[in-house]
Amino acid sequence: MIDFEEELKKYEPAIEVEQAEADIKARDLTDLTDLLNNMTNGNNQK
Repeated sequence: MIDFEEELKKYEPAIEVEQAEADIKARDLTDLTDLLNNMTNGNNQK
């Protein structure tokens, strides 16, 4: 049988995942909500 507690002690997250999370959090991304807010507030620049 698998000893889950022992396996969890060995667990280390992949470096690529941690780097991807940091890159995503560091970006200031405009999402659909931001676009809709800008459109309804008349803040969109043409």
